[in-house]
Amino acid sequence: MNAPNLLMILIDDLGWADLGCYGSSFYETPNLDRFAQQGLRFTDAYAAAPVCSPTRAALLSGKHPARVGVTQYIGGHAVGQLQDVPYFHQLPANERSLATALREDGGYQTWHVGKWHLGEGQTSPENHGFDVNVGGCGWGAPKHGYFSPYRCPTLDDGPAGEYLTDRITDEAIKLLEQRDTDRPFFLNLWHYAVHTPIQAPQKLIDKYVEKAKQLGLDPEGPLQIGDHFACDHKKHLRIERRTVQSHAAYAAMIENLDTNLGRVFAALDRLGVADNTLVVFTSDNGGLATAEGSPTCNAPMAEGKGWMREGGNRVCQLARWPGVIAPGSETSVPVVTTDLYPTFLDAAGLPAQPLQHIDGHSLLPLLQGQNGPDRDAIYWHYPHYSNQGDTPAGAVRAGRYKLIEHFEDGRLELFDLANDISEARNLADEEPDRAAALHRQLIGWRNEIDALIPKTNPNWKPYTPTVNDDPAEV
Repeated sequence: MNAPNLLMILIDDLGWADLGCYGSSFYETPNLDRFAQQGLRFTDAYAAAPVCSPTRAALLSGKHPARVGVTQYIGGHAVGQLQDVPYFHQLPANERSLATALREDGGYQTWHVGKWHLGEGQTSPENHGFDVNVGGCGWGAPKHGYFSPYRCPTLDDGPAGEYLTDRITDEAIKLLEQRDTDRPFFLNLWHYAVHTPIQAPQKLIDKYVEKAKQLGLDPEGPLQIGDHFACDHKKHLRIERRTVQSHAAYAAMIENLDTNLGRVFAALDRLGVADNTLVVFTSDNGGLATAEGSPTCNAPMAEGKGWMREGGNRVCQLARWPGVIAPGSETSVPVVTTDLYPTFLDAAGLPAQPLQHIDGHSLLPLLQGQNGPDRDAIYWHYPHYSNQGDTPAGAVRAGRYKLIEHFEDGRLELFDLANDISEARNLADEEPDRAAALHRQLIGWRNEIDALIPKTNPNWKPYTPTVNDDPAEV
């Protein structure tokens, strides 16, 4: 069998519950639901971080974000009771990326299409192993919106009113059509959708406004008002939680995304390469549910993007590889973004652990219906205040248990995810020995990778709310 083609689809801010095949009854995703039936659905897949750039760095390096040094979304900075910690504002040039390994060791054609947010110039996609870069730059979101003119430095403007997700898909299909048929390809398709700004074609928005009305839902809310933000630059604002999926424009973005991915899958079929292509679909973090308009709800998961709870890190993940992955299969084995690097290399017949340290584990045996990775735990380290309301924290999941450590006060939370997926019952006081053991394990891992811990901010002053505080995000 020839080396397989590889297609990595990474969606921005897509929540675990945002697809029909993961339980959504409001959003419509027929193409991805069908795709799930054709391959493997992961119930316990995790992003390497609750925000985008660290997860993207983990995918391309195979290393934990804290080992790479990209622990915050690039450009982000916040202080509160704790100071911020430094981080790299690009994927370091000395990282041997997945694209570089596939191109140099496997002879792959390598293409990046869509969002990058891992640096510019010497750390652009072209300098990390990609032959072609369409749309990838330092942007974390479409700075000028989803409708042309985009004014993107790596993507020509389209006709006035062209929609970005449509255009990104056009560019990806064009590369598939113009490929060198004598060499396998690696297409790194990282859509900007469904990141803010929440914009979609008006006809689709109208469809979901009507659907919400028929279901007795408010297409814009209501939002549950929570505590004030802990970070200084947003402390006058309150966390706003969406409790049900009902946002019409966000639903429209998801349907448009699903339609466009259906076009990509159809192109693979039309070009006769679908049977020899491993496709992996996932998200860079959980859905945006507590700030910036809070367009989605991750229930039964708690919270969302920017949080150390399951709603921030657990993501939808699907894989299809005809003849290798059994159709309609499902796994509850916990997996994480760092696993994708060695998985793609292993699938390509290349060393899954190349001449550099890799934190991830190859999922190829799992794709083939065998056992999953043999590891002790999955770890997270996010030593920053998030734009969505959480405070600096770290976490570990070992088996069914997950421990969260909050760096402001050292508070520990222990959850039994098998019986409490919503993380509603903190077991730290009921099971102190288990909590202590997991905490020691987490500290040991942090020491191993030299993870930075934020220090007390000597200039911090507790915020005193006033009657004039506006709970709305502005």
